[in-house]
Formats: sequence, C-alpha cells, structure tokens
Amino acid sequence: MNKRKIINDPVYGFITIRNELIFDIINHPYFQRLRRIKQMGLAELVYPGAHHTRFHHALGAMHLMSITLDNLRTKGVEITDEEYEGALVAILLHDVGHGPFSHALEFSILKDVHHEHLSRMIISRLNQEFDGALSLALEIFNGNYAKPFLHQLVSSQLDIDRLDYLKRDSFFSGVSEGTIGADRIIKMLAVKDGQLVVEEKGIYSIENFLSARRLMYWQVYLHKAGVSAEKMLISIINRAKKLTKKGKADLFMTEGLRFFFEKEIGIEQFAEDPKTLETFLELDDYDLWGAIKIWAKSDDKILSALCSMLLNRELFRIKFSSDPITKEEKESIQQKIADTYGLQSKDIKYFFSTGQVTNNAYLTNDKKIMILSKNGEVRDVVEAADLPNIKAMSKIVRKYYRCWPKDINL
Repeated sequence: MNKRKIINDPVYGFITIRNELIFDIINHPYFQRLRRIKQMGLAELVYPGAHHTRFHHALGAMHLMSITLDNLRTKGVEITDEEYEGALVAILLHDVGHGPFSHALEFSILKDVHHEHLSRMIISRLNQEFDGALSLALEIFNGNYAKPFLHQLVSSQLDIDRLDYLKRDSFFSGVSEGTIGADRIIKMLAVKDGQLVVEEKGIYSIENFLSARRLMYWQVYLHKAGVSAEKMLISIINRAKKLTKKGKADLFMTEGLRFFFEKEIGIEQFAEDPKTLETFLELDDYDLWGAIKIWAKSDDKILSALCSMLLNRELFRIKFSSDPITKEEKESIQQKIADTYGLQSKDIKYFFSTGQVTNNAYLTNDKKIMILSKNGEVRDVVEAADLPNIKAMSKIVRKYYRCWPKDINL
C-alpha cells in the first residue's frame, strides 16, 4: 500500500504525508478522533464558519513544521532525518490529549487535568504500540532532547502551534485582523547555541504576530457570546454530573461520559488505571451534543432549560467591566433569577456566573522570543524592539464578567 499521500488543505493547499510512520499515526483511532473535536469549541455560535477541527489544525501544524525544518537546514542547522521525523510527530500529536469542546471543559469533565498531560500519556502509549518509534518525538515533546530548539518549535511563545492556529482560526472565522505572515516569520527563524531565535530583520513580523494574537483573543477566543456559551455548557455539565451522582440512572449519556460523570477523575486516576485513558479517548464533541439534545426534554427543569437555551442559541446576557462585581449587584441579580425561575438558592449558580478573563499577547517571564542581532547578540524581543506596541502587549489586561439569562432585565 502506498503510504505517501497528499492532503488538500484549504489554508495551505497541498500537505504531504512524508512517510509510513506518519501515515500510520494519522490513521490511528486516537488521531482520527480529532476529526470529531472542534478546534474553536463553541465559537461557531458567533462565527458560523468556525467548524474546523483539531484534525485540521494538527495536519496544518505538521506542514508548517516541515517548512520550518527545511528552512533551518538551508541555514546550516544540523537536523538529522530522525530528528526531522521526531519533530513532525511531536507537533502532529501535540493536541491529541484534547477532550470534548477542547479548553472549555478541561476543568469540568475532568478535575484539573491539562490536555498537555494527556497528550504526553497518549504519545507514550502510541510509542509502545509502534515499538518505540515515537521515543524521539516524546523526548522533543517533553523538552528533554539535546537540541532545545526542536521543543521550542513545538511549545513556546513563537511555536508552530500558534502560527497555524492563528492563521487557520482567522481563515475559518473570517476575522482578517488575525492574519499573520507565517511564511515570513518562518524564513526569519534561526538557531543560536541550540536555542530558537528570530533574525533582527524579522522583528516587525513578530510585532504583527503578537498584535494579531491579541486581537484574536479579544475578538474571537474571548468574544462575549462565546464566553457566555461556554459558561452555559459548564452549567449543563455540572448539573448533569450532580444528577448522575445522586443516582438518576435514566439520564441519557454514552458509557464513556457516564464514567467521568459518576466520579471525580484527576491525573492520579489516569496514572493508576489504564482504563481511564482508554475511556477518555472514546469521548468527543458528539457525546455531549447527543446528550444535550436528549436532556433538553429531561424532567429536570434546570437541565432541560439550560440545554434548550444552548441548542437554540438563547445565550446568557454577559457584561464585561474593569472592576469585579459588587456584593450588592451580585445579590440583586441572584434574587431576580430565583424569583423568575422559582429556584432555591443552591440552584441559582446554574443560571448565574461571574469570573474574569485575561489577555496577554506576550509573557516576559515565560519562554521568551529571542532576537538575533547582526552582531550576534541575542536579546528578548521587548528589549530588542524600539516599538511601544510590543512593550504594551506584554502587559496583562484583565476583564471581569457576569452573565445571566436574557429574559431577566436588570
């Protein structure tokens, strides 16, 4: 069987599957599952075109990685064929640990389990299945390999992951402000003392990249309707979990979903029981959408109301402000919700949510973007740039929100 294939991608054109190992990984059920997990969660409720999946993103990231490695090779950076393949596999599988609705449910279905931890476990399991063929990829993914720049291409503030998702999410959402010059950035990448750096002449491309990321967070990822929809979904999950734990056996859901609803699952359970990871890998967006459609007719009025609202896009009203909600305002909203829906005080939380969102395009204390000057000096992009925009984008912007049903007027 010919395992050298070409895939037609709407963003980049043709993507080449270079060898048998990558072909077999893509065809593995663990990876095929990513077809059923949306890249942008519930953003499609705001941007109807945002239907692309984690599968699309992983293939796109692999494509950009191959271009980047080819470019570094032309600059004299030594990258063996084994390292080349290892880096492609690492970026291909970097998001394989995502669950249904991606980031939205990392802390509601599971108990403080980051998708990166699950990706690491899944790559380790695949490495066993493929007789150690993924060992180098696992080292690169974990940041343990002798050439740090390979890990930095997989995970840093200027990694291949971000280059693809900004370009891809901008394309499918139709938000042109998120467009970045990925090709230009890749051409400007270099390696100095084993570390990934950007040539000085590429600094304006980095400014555009950071600015685009900041705009995409405010306009897309943290869009108020999207935040509202996520909070509603989390309320649905929390209500369904409570009913399940109370013994409501007739509440419809797949066996995989029930496994995680009946008890709290943390990273310890994944480490101790192989069945936990196997069950997690059965889950995708369809488990929840199918359940939500059935729950909309549940005899539990709270669950039924929330599911109907989400299905019909009757999203909670949401208000952002620069200051946290006051105690008086919170109590006033809660009382109106209780009166309108006839709720006990312990159930108001399903229809009312407060919290905060933050946006920072660049963190000065975490995996910095380093600029290589013509004289060979390497400096942080904030120090190297005489651009006030980059300095401003390193500051964390924080907004506080409160959301409640639209039929309640304040």
